[in-house]
Amino acid sequence: MTDGPAIAEHGLIGDLRTCALVSTDGTIDWFCAPRFDSPSVFGALLDTERGGCWTLRPVAETLRTHQFYFPQSAVLITRFLTTDGVLELHDFMPLRRAGDSEHRQRLVRRVVAVRGSATLRTVLDARPDYGRARCEIEIEGAAAHLRADGVAMSLTTTPRAPMSVDDGVVRADIDLRTGQSVEFVLEVLDPASPSAAPPDEVDGLFDATTRYWRSWIAQCRYQGRWRETVERSAITLKLLTHEPSGAIVAAPTTSLPEQVGGSRNWDYRYVWIRDAGFSLYALLRLGFVDEARAFVKWLSERLGRGDRGTDGLGPLRVLYDIDGNCPVEESHLDHLSGYRESRPVRVGNAAADQLQLDIYGDIIDSVYLFDKYGPGISHDAWQDVVLVVDWLTENWHRKDAGMWELRDTERAHTTSRLMCWVAIERAVRVARRRGLPADLARWTSVRDEIYQQIMSEAWNPDVEAFTQTEGSDRVDAGILLMPMVKFISPADPRYLSTLAAVERELVTDSLVFRYDPETDGLDGEEGTFSLCSFWYVEALTRVGRLDDARLALEKMFTYANHVGLYAEQVSATGDQVGNFPQAFTHLSLISAAINLDRALG
Repeated sequence: MTDGPAIAEHGLIGDLRTCALVSTDGTIDWFCAPRFDSPSVFGALLDTERGGCWTLRPVAETLRTHQFYFPQSAVLITRFLTTDGVLELHDFMPLRRAGDSEHRQRLVRRVVAVRGSATLRTVLDARPDYGRARCEIEIEGAAAHLRADGVAMSLTTTPRAPMSVDDGVVRADIDLRTGQSVEFVLEVLDPASPSAAPPDEVDGLFDATTRYWRSWIAQCRYQGRWRETVERSAITLKLLTHEPSGAIVAAPTTSLPEQVGGSRNWDYRYVWIRDAGFSLYALLRLGFVDEARAFVKWLSERLGRGDRGTDGLGPLRVLYDIDGNCPVEESHLDHLSGYRESRPVRVGNAAADQLQLDIYGDIIDSVYLFDKYGPGISHDAWQDVVLVVDWLTENWHRKDAGMWELRDTERAHTTSRLMCWVAIERAVRVARRRGLPADLARWTSVRDEIYQQIMSEAWNPDVEAFTQTEGSDRVDAGILLMPMVKFISPADPRYLSTLAAVERELVTDSLVFRYDPETDGLDGEEGTFSLCSFWYVEALTRVGRLDDARLALEKMFTYANHVGLYAEQVSATGDQVGNFPQAFTHLSLISAAINLDRALG
């Protein structure tokens, strides 16, 4: 088995329903349809032999490639410099307008001969259901119709690209000279009614899609030093948004390993309350109110459907599928070898069954921000918040899995206590500012009790730091959030000494581990957590170490891939590992850049 491209050697395209990863060699090797959490159609990223992919590249030797985005858009361009000439591949998923009721899901691939002449070869090997199915294919004129159980697609091309079928694989060779182009459009159809609509003109789809993205990013309020980088992160967050529901997924991939060859492989194609809450914060800071409003609506529906904690897990779950359903059961795909032999390949996520108390702080802080900077929270949504906070006042003291979803045992995590304090404190603020009904005496009493608990039980005077859990002597990067959530002054000696302890124990040349991995009960190692590295930038900013903060931020920018995307972690060799791209990383970049830019003046 041959290794495919590295995780970072990909660009991302999408249509606000799902995404595809396009490698620098012109291969689509990850595509789930019709949604982020659907089974893969192209899954070579997790198994180069069984997963399926769609290659499109010159036959002649490629001397080098260059991949970049069409400015201020999600249209990806891959340039091939060959011994015979220069070709450009334009990949995108068409978006004509926001909330398009007539949206059609399509992968569009256009190749243009920029200079010289070349023979182009395309091979489309669709393997639906995570590589467990093969398609029946029928060629009809300039179209190939692909069918499998629960899957229907139609591939159309220009007349100069005659297609053939060999063992369930569509192939075509096309000769191009300077100025000539060839276009391929793969449309995902309704399996119950698989007839394809007449094809649209690709130039028109390209223009409409670039116009859509430029119009959307024009709403961005950030005009600071790192505008291009922040805008790319904003577009990435938008690509991870499921427009029909308003949900925001944590990443579009599953089982990309935290350590190549290891077992720390998780499915992130779901909505984490924590990640989505921070995403809402980032979108509001940038001025994208419509996305924030849609997600708050999605959240309100989850709050309204909560079971009020009758099963012991609380009124909210850690994660949901796009439709807001839970549990999300976890299983293994044993027929797939995994990314570079990293097993198991997981579908679903058992973290859905965990108690993680910090999610309530994340979500209610987002509700607070939406109420303050957005249109304002509705009466029904406030009633749901009240029920959640009332539950939290009775349960904040419980041990849980913590924000890092430790699977071995429940503990009294400091970050969980911290975010419980945030949840109640923000709810008190909303109630007082709006004059909304609430048991403020009870809420403020519990808020103060949590504060005292953290100060007395989570503070270790011997280590001179707030620790990962009560009574521990180990630090956790999540503690960096304390001044960001207004729990403590960044000038407080306790926080300054905690920051020093984090730097001593977890920081390596501006990159930050989230905790000591020996404490999580899992096999293998992990890299530095990019989210925490951006939190570190914010921490340095808030304590006034602006030169250090700027250096750390600029260094983090160099760990992005060639088109500005980040995975979850950075390995010991500087490679990106973990699911890709990761929403959490990009939203923390946005927050760090905005706050440092403001501090620098």
